[in-house]
Amino acid sequence: MAIEAVDKVFAGSIPEIYQSRMVPLIFQPYADDIARRLAGRRVSRVLEIACGTGVVTRALDATLGKDVAIVATDLNPAMLEQAQDGGTRRPIEWRTADAMSLPFGDGSFDCVVCQFGAMFFPDRAHAYAEVRRVLSPGGIFLFNVWDRIEDNEFADVVTGALSGLFPKDPPRFMARTPHGYHEADLIARDLASAGFGVPHLETVSARSVAPTPLDVAIAYCQGTPLRSEIDARGSLEEATQVAARAVEARFGTGPLDAKIQAIVVTVER
Repeated sequence: MAIEAVDKVFAGSIPEIYQSRMVPLIFQPYADDIARRLAGRRVSRVLEIACGTGVVTRALDATLGKDVAIVATDLNPAMLEQAQDGGTRRPIEWRTADAMSLPFGDGSFDCVVCQFGAMFFPDRAHAYAEVRRVLSPGGIFLFNVWDRIEDNEFADVVTGALSGLFPKDPPRFMARTPHGYHEADLIARDLASAGFGVPHLETVSARSVAPTPLDVAIAYCQGTPLRSEIDARGSLEEATQVAARAVEARFGTGPLDAKIQAIVVTVER
């Protein structure tokens, strides 16, 4: 699926709502998973691309040895500002950077990580080639992507509810971009085009928990670029309430528990 310009807009109140609502809802479990996977490896200099509001950065900071240098980058200054406000134990080098043209020398890092960012790259093979360029020989590229939307229950229910509210032009951000890049063969081909060898792909399921249906609806409708699609079609408040009612009909009044599922990819340079 094509990446639309609106899919990459994280502005206004989106970064704060993303951090306060989306991170605990779906991102924290996988950030902790990435940090655990690196904990047993000997790394000295780690680059994170598409760091968003810094959930993985903070997990790495809490897990890796204090002598490991961490550089965290994102294309969006508003998200990077929110990330820096979160605080870390060690000094982090925060940089605004485009994954399509990384501002680092060849072989600068022995590890590159990326959490749920690859889906937003306009040319994934090119971005992966940039990752390979800045990795030292034997370096590790570790990233994850969301699995299909049907295996991510809150996202699926919210998307279905908004399709009912806007039947002539349903908002498709969640299905199109976050959940639009999960085919194992395609991921492997893109990595091969960038010069990488055969990757290891692992499907990882987790649970998403929320106090109420409205918490879920606010997270998705107001804390992601889905908000821009809703604003272009009608009332954000109405859409949020419609989504909340759909979540309640499926999962009850709360506390809520739903399946989330991602694919974790590991490949060496």
